[in-house]
Formats: sequence, structure tokens, C-alpha cells
Amino acid sequence: MQRVRLFHWKPEEAKPLIAKLRAARYEVIYNSQTQSPSVREMKQSGTVAVVIDLSRLPSHGKYVGAWLRGSKSTRHLPLVFVGGEAVKVAAVRKHLPDAVYASLAGVAVALKKAIASPLRDPVIPRQMMETAPGRTAAQKLGIREGSAVGLIDPPTGYSKVLGELPQGVEIREDPNSACPVTLWFVHDPAEYEAALPSRRALAARSRWWILWQKGRRDGLNGSFVRSRALAMGLVDYKICSLDGVWSGMVFTVKKAR
Repeated sequence: MQRVRLFHWKPEEAKPLIAKLRAARYEVIYNSQTQSPSVREMKQSGTVAVVIDLSRLPSHGKYVGAWLRGSKSTRHLPLVFVGGEAVKVAAVRKHLPDAVYASLAGVAVALKKAIASPLRDPVIPRQMMETAPGRTAAQKLGIREGSAVGLIDPPTGYSKVLGELPQGVEIREDPNSACPVTLWFVHDPAEYEAALPSRRALAARSRWWILWQKGRRDGLNGSFVRSRALAMGLVDYKICSLDGVWSGMVFTVKKAR
């Protein structure tokens, strides 16, 4: 039985899709609490294809697809996107034109064809975080002249990460300081999960960035950061790469409908 990995951000709504895949005799790897496998885990799990839901949080789906194509270890895995509004699907297709797009009813057939005809030279999309080349780290983070920036757990030599700052910027290494921009440098996945509940309030009163180092092998990546924040009622609205080491997402509190 072939293994496929499913990315879906609404467990209850994922059930019909999981049922369709299992009825077509696929083993489905899905855990709503662990939407953040490492590249190594993806490789070792024996996954033959990836199914990504676009009916909910299509921006997350686009990010996952770009992340998979960005790694040599996962680049050739067939990508099958399922569902979604036409306009939002078109936005994903713009970045990943050679992925497969299917409805819930047609996902099994689409998946079978995708696995049977793997891409030899898949499109590697420009990562969403790299869409503003030439801008300084301060510009990407929204740090303005004369403003205050709060730092939480900054690394040694963080000034090199931030680069040249606008005139009059005040740096405060205080996790409780209410600043227009707050940067939380995350160093460990378990510590991040443990501290997130007590720090999520910062997202309501600051431009709150969560930053992580690229290329880690312990599961601390953008997908992990996003999934844990999402579970705490937060939503991301921008992602960027600061330098060759650090990337980040900015979060706010999700508004009730």
C-alpha cells in the first residue's frame, strides 16, 4: 500500500478526503497536531506523494508546496492540491503550475496519474519569503525611524542579523515591553511550544515576529511555527528571510467572525 502525506488544517473537514484516499487503497499519513514534518522525516517515511488541501488556509497550502519544492529531498514528490476557491487556486497555480489540481471527487484519479508520471524537472518556485530582494532587514520587519523594538531571546551578535537600523531606533531586551515591533528568536521547538501560550498576547499589541533558524533538523521550521501559533488562535500575514540564517513570520490574533 502506497503512503501519501496529507496536509489539512481542519481535522473534521479532512475526514471525507482521508476516506477517499483510503478507499483508493492509499495509506494516509495525517496528524492535525503535527503539520510540520522535517525534510528528513518526509524522506524516511516512504511517502510517494503529497496531498494538500486548499479549501482552508490556501496560503498555508501554497507555503507547504513551495517548501517541498525548495528541498532536493522532497522536490520530486508529486503534489496534488485539492479543492479551494477558483481565485485562490489560481494564485497557487501561478507559483506551482506543474502540480496537480483536483476536486474532492477526482482526487484518487488525479493522485494515481501524478504518481505514475513523476516530474523530471519540477518547477522550483521563488520562495514567498524571498519576494522582496534588495530590502533591508529593518524594512522587511517594519521597523521605522524613532521606534522601539522589543527582543525576546536574541542570539549573540543579533545586531548583524538586523543590520543597519533607521535613525533613533531603541532596542529593548525585555519580553514584556510593549513595542511597535517585537522579535521573538526561537531556539528550541519544545521551548517554543511551552512559551507560546503566555506570549501570544503580544500579537494583539505589537507587530509580533517569530523567528527561527533555517535548515534545522529538529523540526523547528516555518510549518512548525505556523501550526502551533494557529492552534493558539493566531494567524500569520507575512513571511520573510532576514539573512542566510534567520527567517520569520509576523502574527496577529485571529479575529472572531
